[in-house]
Amino acid sequence: MGIKIVPKVQVKDKHSLAVIYTPGVAAACMEIKKDSRTSYDYTNRENTVGVFGFEYEKALKRAEFLKTTLGIDAIPFEIQSDKQEDIKLVAENLEPSFGAIDLSEIEEFTEGINFEVKIPVLTKPVKDLKEFFLCISKNAIISDLNKLKGTIQEQSLTLRKMFGGAIETVLTKENHIKPIGIITEGSAVLGLGNIGAEAALPVMEGKSVLFNKFAGLSAVPICIKEQNPDKFVKIVELISKSFSAINLEDIASPLCFQIEKELNDKLEIPVFHDDAHGTSIVVLAGIYNALKVTGKNIEKIKTVISGAGAAGYTISKLLLEAGMKNIIVCDREGALTKDNKYVKPNQIELSKITNPNNEKGTLKEVIKNADVFIGVSAPNLLDERDIKNMAEDAIVFALANPIPEIMPDIAKKGGARIVATGRSDFTNQINNCLAFPGVFKGLLKYKVNKITTKMKISCAKELANSVSQGDLTEDFIIPDSLEQKIADTVAKGINKE
Repeated sequence: MGIKIVPKVQVKDKHSLAVIYTPGVAAACMEIKKDSRTSYDYTNRENTVGVFGFEYEKALKRAEFLKTTLGIDAIPFEIQSDKQEDIKLVAENLEPSFGAIDLSEIEEFTEGINFEVKIPVLTKPVKDLKEFFLCISKNAIISDLNKLKGTIQEQSLTLRKMFGGAIETVLTKENHIKPIGIITEGSAVLGLGNIGAEAALPVMEGKSVLFNKFAGLSAVPICIKEQNPDKFVKIVELISKSFSAINLEDIASPLCFQIEKELNDKLEIPVFHDDAHGTSIVVLAGIYNALKVTGKNIEKIKTVISGAGAAGYTISKLLLEAGMKNIIVCDREGALTKDNKYVKPNQIELSKITNPNNEKGTLKEVIKNADVFIGVSAPNLLDERDIKNMAEDAIVFALANPIPEIMPDIAKKGGARIVATGRSDFTNQINNCLAFPGVFKGLLKYKVNKITTKMKISCAKELANSVSQGDLTEDFIIPDSLEQKIADTVAKGINKE
């Protein structure tokens, strides 16, 4: 027997995807940010207990017991330390993920610890577990999400309140496979900024839904209070044997790069920062197909990227590895150049490896004669005239959400041949859910512990080639984000290094 994390609500179409994940999920995040107590209304936290032990199998059996006898969505964890300060560190920092914590498996090591948390912590036997944990499982029945009323945001709040979040656990007769850990500290959630661990939980639940929907994988949301990168890494390291792989999510740049590198160096399981690498894989796939449509050569084009954060950095790096020669990256001040001094490590590196002709100026100045624009920055940065200043058959990937750097109709008026956005209501949606389910499926299927640049390029090629030459058009350069077979296609790229 084993435990799987599954959706309470199924993603069936783009409307349900918008309600369960983005943009609808942001409404729950902001409600929790205003009042942390509402996390019990808009997530499954009220019925979730973290069960900790020094041996994963023992914690799993305890979690199965709680699910079988009390209906509690218990999640097993292995702590790789019996030091009281480490047990305290883990329990206190994982508080935002749970409605209660069960340490009864390591009772003798918790004596005298004062846990500074607002949730129940079980350290010894009690007469009534149900009363101690105060857990509540909500079950609603709604067959058609299109019948929900109000805006997408209002529908998302209604749905989450009815169901008590988006995920739950189920007992299965299948051999238990450790879940993927979706781990954040809430410092860069969607476009909402540093809203903290508790307010990040709805997004992590939504990501868990997508893992199950597109790849059939079990993934558990882990929201950690600590934002100090060294302490964050230590906490993840202490619980890392609880997971088959780790998906880092919504961690601000540039610390996300430091955290990812340290965890990859320390752990024997794959660690993948999806906000950066997942997006870069889908962007590269879209570029491959856009170049096929326009007949342009990746080595000869000029590309301008707006945004030097996590996404802009990893997109630039992957495009360079894929053969692109002339990339100019812009931040708020304009083009990154070799003779400017920068503070952030990602800006320092990008200034050295991009902009071969050392072009200077604002985004609007350096975009002149560019073949490709990729925006991962802010809304409404470009206008029709800027697109007219680009090269013929311009390719525009305006990916800021929910409002892109330029709206598709304006870009088309300016002469853009191909336009892509991050939104589901326009053609050519560049959505990282086309990448990460397949990447993780491939990592686990082929027992790969480290993902390489060559694997990411292979995954991008598999994704691009999933659109046949006969189907490839200006308005169809990338598969639909709800295409169920894409994960299997992308997964093949992991095995083709």
